[in-house]
Amino acid sequence: MDTNNNDYQWISFSDVMTALMVIFMFIAISYMLQVQQEKQVIDDVFQEYIGTKQELRADLDSTFKDFFKKWDDVYLDQKDLSIKFQNHKVLFKSGEYALSDTFTIMLDEFLPKYLDIVNRDKYNEKIAEVRIEGHTDDTPIGGKQDPYIGNLQLSQDRSTSVMDYLIHHNAYNHYPQKRKEWMQFHFVSNGYSYGKTLDSNGIYSFESGNTIKNELSRRVEFRIVTQSERLIQEVMRRMNE
Repeated sequence: MDTNNNDYQWISFSDVMTALMVIFMFIAISYMLQVQQEKQVIDDVFQEYIGTKQELRADLDSTFKDFFKKWDDVYLDQKDLSIKFQNHKVLFKSGEYALSDTFTIMLDEFLPKYLDIVNRDKYNEKIAEVRIEGHTDDTPIGGKQDPYIGNLQLSQDRSTSVMDYLIHHNAYNHYPQKRKEWMQFHFVSNGYSYGKTLDSNGIYSFESGNTIKNELSRRVEFRIVTQSERLIQEVMRRMNE
């Protein structure tokens, strides 16, 4: 009788172990599938990022090829798709945010072409933001105010001046209301104070370690941020946590 009970207990224990092994196997398979799915999602996002960047770069290059030839020191940054204006006639005077006459002439030619690109249907779901980015040199302003905060306001004023010129321009106002609403949602005006000053080669002085070139640093740039770029930044943030 005891023998039968022991056999029964042993069989039950074996069944339990088998069931646990099956459960662990399913957990392992589920985990592997999840990892594969997450990797596929990351791969898809990365491919979307590359494809969108290449498409935007090609459109910007072809559209502004003659514009870049006409205006000195205006170019497309191939890395971040920003349009950089480094012509000495369009850079801001120290402590000021008013647009120069030359800059407004340049914007009159630039804005219709730029708005045409970002408003194309193929980019409706791909563009996260179109940034108008204002910058300053590191000259202290604002009296006793913290110099970074004083320049933060100045850089914001510079980007706002360009945004104001844009939304009152015929290139903007000829669009129907729905497109204006899209632009109002996606266009942003940002000031960066002197956090991204440039050296004499047009490189961020923080990265190069070179002396700040004040004149080049007093500028406004246009930059397109894609949805996939945001997703990649979020993935990188999670990986670093």
